[in-house]
Amino acid sequence: MQEVIVDNFAGGGGASTGIEMAIGRPVDIAINHDPAAIAMHKTNHPETEHYCESVWDVDPRKVTNGHPVALCWLSPDCTHFSKAKGGKPRSKKIRGLAWVAVRWATTVRPRVIILENVEEFQDWGPLTPDGFPNQKQKGRTFRSFVNALRRHGYAVEWRELRACDYGAPTIRKRLFLIARCDGRPIVWPKPTHGDPNSPEVRSGKLKPWKTAAEIIDWSLPCPSIFERKKPLAENTLRRIARGIFKFVINNPRPFIIKVNHSADGNFRGQRIDEPMQTITAKNGWGLVAPIIARQFGQSIDRGVDDPLGTITAGGMGKSQSVATFLAKYHTETTHDARGQTLDQPLLTQDTSNRFALVTSHLIKMKGTNIGQPVTEPLQTITAGGNHFGEVRVFLMKYYGTGEGQDLREPLHTIPTKDRFGLVTVHGVDYQIIDIGMRMLEPHELFAAQGFPKSYIINRDASGRKYPKSEQVARCGNSVPPPFAKALVRANLPELCIQRCTNRFSW
Repeated sequence: MQEVIVDNFAGGGGASTGIEMAIGRPVDIAINHDPAAIAMHKTNHPETEHYCESVWDVDPRKVTNGHPVALCWLSPDCTHFSKAKGGKPRSKKIRGLAWVAVRWATTVRPRVIILENVEEFQDWGPLTPDGFPNQKQKGRTFRSFVNALRRHGYAVEWRELRACDYGAPTIRKRLFLIARCDGRPIVWPKPTHGDPNSPEVRSGKLKPWKTAAEIIDWSLPCPSIFERKKPLAENTLRRIARGIFKFVINNPRPFIIKVNHSADGNFRGQRIDEPMQTITAKNGWGLVAPIIARQFGQSIDRGVDDPLGTITAGGMGKSQSVATFLAKYHTETTHDARGQTLDQPLLTQDTSNRFALVTSHLIKMKGTNIGQPVTEPLQTITAGGNHFGEVRVFLMKYYGTGEGQDLREPLHTIPTKDRFGLVTVHGVDYQIIDIGMRMLEPHELFAAQGFPKSYIINRDASGRKYPKSEQVARCGNSVPPPFAKALVRANLPELCIQRCTNRFSW
């Protein structure tokens, strides 16, 4: 009789997708109480038997129908363990969902149980009467949980893993607990990817981490922050300014990308430690990116305050390069710049869209460079230099204490560069003339989690379309598929030997 595989707390299907990538067939049973999550799961895993119920209302013996269970995967709600919960009270009921693993162990005895949660799950303990973790009993309930599995004949180990080490372009870290009762050893998968500067990557033993730049949809426009019908919030403007100073102006090696608009329109990238190619730019996560646009066939050798000549649309046939970064939308202290460059894996996502792409358009101080959005034909450039003046005032206002300043006052402390908005790339000076920003789209966030491009995220099995907020929520709650793929291949290799053609691939 064929063994079955069960995905408890199945959500939108991240774990199920990774398991299917490993074994070449869909999981047999998926359980989740959320109709929206089950609807997305059904869309992408139509051959799976779905139960839209509480995990406690599902009888393991009934749903498995006498079949032995090879794997029981569990991803119980992590929000009431996570430090991201902040100082809010916790729910004992939600924190107790993990105990369902023991129920499966005592009823149908899966060969392997894999539980995924945040690293703070190890601190699981009693709550105080007002709903906060009892610091004196930190980890007590977790130890009881582990001992309960061991009493039922399971070997148990746990370890923290990072998604970027297994091929997902996100640094998301999760705790994995593996329990097995078939006498075979628990196996922790070896990383397949690593820091590009590590000896393992340089020697070819590991692949370099996938980066945030790889998941950005560079075909999407990034509107100027100075042309919005509704002005951006003050905190957003401060984040943008701080990010530009930290990741662009004061960064000796800003991330450089290449976009070839005369070819197929696809993103063309390069390592930042390679010689810089012909320049262009774009944005992402809250992505902030200075754009360096190089124009050929013109002779523009003027100071930045001089009028610029008319540049025609023919220039769009040329390659352009860009320095870029992502801005993150969480609270920060006055002088912090929360964000990242694009040559690193994306930071951990939650259920809200916290990532915005910011692009700074640059003009070359000498030679043949002008800047503009790379998605449009070049327009006439006037003496004002596009938004050149606005950018300088913007950076002057928001750099420093973050409180702003009256322009009649002495200028706040100047950074290492001698001018606001001056960027030096490989010895060539550029002046920022515009700043664009957009939030990352759901399909970019799913790509950052390691989902395949073919994964359907915008509608359910009945054709009902999901709003972006629901798509982002499903993504933030999801298990990066590369995690599940690596763990299943390591611990259930006998199920992965004869894999059929896989529907899901990167």
